[in-house]
Amino acid sequence: MKHVSILIPRGHTSLVNIEGTYQILNNVNEILTELDKPPIFNIHLVGLAKEIQQTTGLFTINTDVLIDEVKQTDLIIIPAIHGDPLAAKENNKDFIPWLVHHYNNGTEVASFCIGSFFLASTGLLKGIRATTHWRYAEKFRNMFPDVNLLDDKIMTEDKRIYTSGGAYSYLNLLLYLIEKYAGREVAVLISKTFMIDINRNSQSPFIMFKGQKDHGDELVIKAQEYIENNFSSKITVEELAVIFALSKRNFERRFKKATANTVAEYIQRVKVEAAKMNLEFGGKNVNEVMYNVGYSDSKAFRNLFKKITGITPIAYRNKYYRNNLHS
Repeated sequence: MKHVSILIPRGHTSLVNIEGTYQILNNVNEILTELDKPPIFNIHLVGLAKEIQQTTGLFTINTDVLIDEVKQTDLIIIPAIHGDPLAAKENNKDFIPWLVHHYNNGTEVASFCIGSFFLASTGLLKGIRATTHWRYAEKFRNMFPDVNLLDDKIMTEDKRIYTSGGAYSYLNLLLYLIEKYAGREVAVLISKTFMIDINRNSQSPFIMFKGQKDHGDELVIKAQEYIENNFSSKITVEELAVIFALSKRNFERRFKKATANTVAEYIQRVKVEAAKMNLEFGGKNVNEVMYNVGYSDSKAFRNLFKKITGITPIAYRNKYYRNNLHS
């Protein structure tokens, strides 16, 4: 039997992560019993106190055990902790040596959504592939540059550590863990019971590219704004370097350092974000959108769009075009 410890942190925590995980893993046990198999999960809510009141004042969670009562566990789950990550770390600092101790003794660790910030603060994510909510990817990279962040992924697995992306993608990580521990048949039954898409593996279709502008480099910010205001034209690195009076090499180096994108990548992402908005709101067909954002080669546009969003322009339009909501 797998002993599962769901952390109940102090602060404002995702109750959905906690209750959803507790319910689904218990449902796995019920399904296994119906299949004449032994239950597989022994689930506990683990905290620093017997009662943890959410800072919102709306909810109090009663824990099953305190951390010093857990002598051995197979899987530790960290829910999303909202608010300032540094405050979350300080409020829950007593969890950190406990987490590190159990991981070093063979325990697996999973974080949901922005719970990755707390997990990273333990030092366990150094050099590890991880993901988080796409909206907070830039902040995460700035705080934890030694983590290999894959912000387009729904989930990651690396050296007994699992992370999930934004919000309800924790359900996909749960399905992955259920399949690993209880088998494909049970995972499929759970996916059908809770109506979770078992094959979803990317956050890309949901990412809204806003451009990274909190880096403080005013020249790069002006270059970003120039790109965003002229995305329908052909923009070259050479042209931008001349405009901003830098050598091409220095301009590219400075831009990449500030934005975590090359200039070419940034131009592409701006064009694709504009295309996404046109496909959602504009009522235009894919070729019209392609020309509007400065492309004339339909194959190149389709490949770029799919590379960034994970789906084709037509699939994106069918999924998100606003009129489809009323048809």
